[in-house]
Amino acid sequence: MMKKILVVDDEPDIVKTLIKAIRRQGFDMVSAADGEEALERVKDSHPDLVILDVTMPKLDGIEVLQRIKGDPQTASLPVIMLTAKAGDEDMLKGYRYGANYYIPKPFKIAEVLEGIKMIFQSMQEKESRRFKI
Repeated sequence: MMKKILVVDDEPDIVKTLIKAIRRQGFDMVSAADGEEALERVKDSHPDLVILDVTMPKLDGIEVLQRIKGDPQTASLPVIMLTAKAGDEDMLKGYRYGANYYIPKPFKIAEVLEGIKMIFQSMQEKESRRFKI
């Protein structure tokens, strides 16, 4: 079964670029343009990973991250943060609230794809260790 990735960013060009590149890698894609829509997509689309911009209207990415990680049904959902705010404090805040990976903008598609690969490999390793006797 194809893994599903939710891309959340209020910049349509970034969403289009990410969807096109990630879909080429064989993933099913869903998108949202703001934090509120992101939370709806998490509930109705059940993504396997979220790529989340920090600076957005309505709810910012940190608030969305906190809600995802604060809900027992979605707490284990991996999240990659994308942000133009590349300061150490912002990155630490993202990690503190449960981000799995942090990519500053402007980003290279290869960085995003590598982050996705890393997260899914890590999940697969955890899963296989869980089933070993």
